[in-house]
Amino acid sequence: MIQNAWLIPVFPLIAFIILLFLGNTLKEKSSYVGITAMALSFILSVIVLFERIGGETYSFTVNWITFGDSTITMGYEVTPLNAIMLIVVTLVSLLVHIFSREYMHEDKRINVFYSYLGLFSFSMLGLVLAPNVLQLFIFWELVGLCSFLLVGFWYFKPEAAAAAKKAFLTTRIGDVGLLIGIILLFNATGSFEYAEVFAHVEAGLVNDTMITIIAIAIFLGAVGKSAQFPLHVWLPDAMEGPTPVSALIHAATMVAAGVYLVGVMYPLFVASSTAMTIVAYVGAITAFFAGSIALVNTDIKRILAYSTVSQLGFMILALGTGGYVAGLFHLTTHAFFKALLFLGAGSVIFALHHRQDIRKMGGLWSRMRITSITFMIGALAIAGVPPLAGFWSKEGILAAVWEGGDIFLFILAVITAFMTAFYMFRLFFTAFTGEFRGDHEPHGENKKWMTIPLVVLAVFAIAAGFVNTPFGFWLEDFLLQGLTLGAQAHGELWLAGLSIVIALGGIGLAYFMYGKKGTVPATDTSNVSGVHKLLLNKYYIDELYQAVFVRPTVAIGKFFWEVDKGVVDGIVNFIGRATRSSGRTFAKRHDGQLQTYGLVTIIGGLAVIALAFVVRGYFG
Repeated sequence: MIQNAWLIPVFPLIAFIILLFLGNTLKEKSSYVGITAMALSFILSVIVLFERIGGETYSFTVNWITFGDSTITMGYEVTPLNAIMLIVVTLVSLLVHIFSREYMHEDKRINVFYSYLGLFSFSMLGLVLAPNVLQLFIFWELVGLCSFLLVGFWYFKPEAAAAAKKAFLTTRIGDVGLLIGIILLFNATGSFEYAEVFAHVEAGLVNDTMITIIAIAIFLGAVGKSAQFPLHVWLPDAMEGPTPVSALIHAATMVAAGVYLVGVMYPLFVASSTAMTIVAYVGAITAFFAGSIALVNTDIKRILAYSTVSQLGFMILALGTGGYVAGLFHLTTHAFFKALLFLGAGSVIFALHHRQDIRKMGGLWSRMRITSITFMIGALAIAGVPPLAGFWSKEGILAAVWEGGDIFLFILAVITAFMTAFYMFRLFFTAFTGEFRGDHEPHGENKKWMTIPLVVLAVFAIAAGFVNTPFGFWLEDFLLQGLTLGAQAHGELWLAGLSIVIALGGIGLAYFMYGKKGTVPATDTSNVSGVHKLLLNKYYIDELYQAVFVRPTVAIGKFFWEVDKGVVDGIVNFIGRATRSSGRTFAKRHDGQLQTYGLVTIIGGLAVIALAFVVRGYFG
């Protein structure tokens, strides 16, 4: 069946086409089309993974364009890395499709929503299966388009429309860098194929400076898609889209594309120590930066959004310090527990009639038991409590950073891990324990369409980490097939102990402040100052961009608009008015009177004769 892996993205594409033409007829039944398509993709992905475990990389390509000595191909391939990614994408997408059946059932455009989900799933799966960087870039741009459509799905809300535009334009900045990197890569190696590119690099046929430039340019694409500092600003605003979109795009798939890009191009990155250092520091700064903002946020989805940015920074940090397996391992585990947290938040938001402020929640544990328990499992996993999945992958990242030898990066990683445990349980204790403080009290748990995906994801949040532990590094052995990256870092016992202390310390502090005391984050933040105010205002990055880029650009645009209106249009309009005026003047002379025409003819003739005499000098 591995030779039929091309069908995995085709199923959601078929669903998109069906809903494009028959969606208005199917209406709410559109959900069954999307769910069926994703179920087929998931089943085939599982079969492909098991075949790939016992076999070799399968590749199928056809010649697309030939010019000179170069041939560009298109096709698909199944490697250890993308075989894992196929499972992650199809499973999370399937569960989001199921969850959305209830969450979106009152929306009149539910058929459009499912068609967008199908197109997005097709694009992401096409990106994963791409056998070369050019084909990856084509699907990369399709993923960006689908993100725009889904984030702005409720386009009638100004905030959603603005967030969609912001996401689209911000990620385009990174995409320009990626495109430049691809062009330079082809110029240096004469190929877009992964194997040929890496062979040129390993053989020393590309000079070190050019490798660094190409790697950094390609990394810019990852910075945009995976919301790394300073292009992170789009992801929190993208929470204006429906919550299932947040779970799919901004937890498990689209934002994971940037990390996947670094992973699939990793032999290029490791060939440049400068590029690896830049990757590591961008990841560390992003992880700390976003995690600190989450400490003070009170919107349940935005807390999870900043958490996503922070965890993506963790993955990039691991990759930059040589932790290839650790970074991709965390990409996998994070997909499950972050999708669980987003869908859990969606379950709460749905029950509270779309209220998102955690200060107006509380007491949900006794009212929504399945949502509460599964959300707690997700929070424990992301905090790094053993034996849940997040513990194993986070410990792997700390081991890679420690092995890298940069103590500053290690300290940032430890602090970020502590903040993660704290802000997640600040959210949990505020929203799920204590007394209910809202104005729309939930009457019970949501329907099974919403709770079953939570239970399934909770199981993976518990068990997914066991594929790569000191009891057996199966994932490491699988991912390193065909690669020569050397030994991966494995944490010692003291590091595992430190990881546990960090997690329990963060949870304990959150319990002391928000669980035991029942403290609620202040509703009036107008008088806060210092660091708290800095975090509430997200380090003023958006304001900085407004002052440095947006306002000057708008001012320049208005200036040239005035020039266009006053000068260019003024000249054109003057010529038009003059032509129209002269036409009207001469039109009055053509009044149909033969006497007038004759007189004009005689006067004109005499004038011509007089002019001729003057020119010849007869009057001189």
